[in-house]
Amino acid sequence: MELIKKIKEAESEAQRIIEQAKADAAESAHKAKQAQQQAFEQAEHDRKKAIDSAIASGQKQGQAEAQTLKGEGQKQREQLRAKSQAQINAAVSKVMEYLRK
Repeated sequence: MELIKKIKEAESEAQRIIEQAKADAAESAHKAKQAQQQAFEQAEHDRKKAIDSAIASGQKQGQAEAQTLKGEGQKQREQLRAKSQAQINAAVSKVMEYLRK
């Protein structure tokens, strides 16, 4: 009888160990899934932050380049205006001289 009692206790202990192992495995899987989800969310956050930073940098760089091009364009217009004004003055002088004759 004592042997049967010990076998039943051993079976009960084995069943308890199996149930505990299942519970531990489920908890570990749940924690791993949570950690993976948090890592994914962090990666998504970092990706969005990098995109926003790249967009802001691109806009800033684009505005700086636009200002540079605007300044160059203005300088070229002024040079063309100065050059053409000298030619206009010369042409007006020639016409006036011709008309005086």
